[in-house]
Amino acid sequence: MSTSSTTDSLISAIDAHSAHTYHPLPVVVATADGAWMTDVEGRRYLDLLAGYSALNFGHGNRRIVEAAKAQLERVTLTSRAFHHDRFAAFCEQLAELCGMEMVLPMNTGAEAVETAVKTARKWGYRVKGVPAEMAKIVVATNNFHGRTTTIISFSTDPEARADFGPYTPGFEIVPYGDLTAMREALTENTVAVLLEPIQGEAGVLVPPAGYLPAVRELTRERNVLFVADEIQSGLGRTGRTFACEHEGVVPDVYVLGKALGGGVVPVSAVVSSADVLGVFRPGEHGSTFGGNPLACAVALEVIAMLRTGEFQARAAELGAHLHRELGALAGTGRVTAVRGRGLWAGVDIARALGTGREVSEKLMDRGVLVKDAHGATIRIAPPLVIGKEDLDWGLAQLRGVLGV
Repeated sequence: MSTSSTTDSLISAIDAHSAHTYHPLPVVVATADGAWMTDVEGRRYLDLLAGYSALNFGHGNRRIVEAAKAQLERVTLTSRAFHHDRFAAFCEQLAELCGMEMVLPMNTGAEAVETAVKTARKWGYRVKGVPAEMAKIVVATNNFHGRTTTIISFSTDPEARADFGPYTPGFEIVPYGDLTAMREALTENTVAVLLEPIQGEAGVLVPPAGYLPAVRELTRERNVLFVADEIQSGLGRTGRTFACEHEGVVPDVYVLGKALGGGVVPVSAVVSSADVLGVFRPGEHGSTFGGNPLACAVALEVIAMLRTGEFQARAAELGAHLHRELGALAGTGRVTAVRGRGLWAGVDIARALGTGREVSEKLMDRGVLVKDAHGATIRIAPPLVIGKEDLDWGLAQLRGVLGV
């Protein structure tokens, strides 16, 4: 890797004054447009990460930016102490997009997951009749739902958990994709099963065919809420509006975030039926910024774009191409496995070629930005607006790094 004095100086300043919670690649982005980013030296990079799916619609998407600009001139924040004129449309249209009835808006994905946990517990006590303080939520190994104290309490990632205890009780962890373990974990006190339809942080792990429908049926039989964390997988990434749709599954609760904010502002939400979200009463949950006018204006534009189906179709078509090209690499011995759906892939690199981090650094030198995961895996998740030619160029750079 080669960096300039300007880049080195800025990174040194960051290291001196920012807590070291990340280990980013040594690139300092200054501007971005569509699927491309430009650093402080004027070098261009193809973005094949898209902000962990927060940038599904690309950097600086004009429709989203113009919606934000128009709202900035009107009102940006009222708090939920008052109504504002964008809130009703946001809730109504997001509920309709999800095929649900009610929306509880928050800001970040982790906040939405925390909200889903609280929702499930309150539903369990008020509707299912679980004894006080006895509610259990079943989750999966290798999950990534956020980094709050409660969420990392049910993580199986040592880096996420270490030195942050004592941990929050009330969760049972079962192997991802293991229906027998799931069935055995459900008891009279189970209020919810919380799953990612595709596990992104774990390396884009897709569950076995039939697993999600079986969990859906099992939770329905046992009077347990099925909560789908579609923060990364939802809103077009996999070629459908929601990853659950690939197997015809409709959960009881959607947890949304990332792309809902169009890469402009953090917007998240829990979306469900009136029977589920109706358990809340005034004062029992809230957020100063949740559902603010600026967030609603941006999210409304995102919803309008998704309602056309254009981005889902694009992710499906380009995703099929992406997986054909990556699948061919798996036959070379340089790639040991490829997983994913739509414009989302986890690529396991042969150990002899280096770690995922090392491969990411070599791609950066060739003008492509990706992110490693768990040793020898790299994740590929370009903005859905990427052109086929640009995608092919990025894949060519990967072939160059792998020597094929």
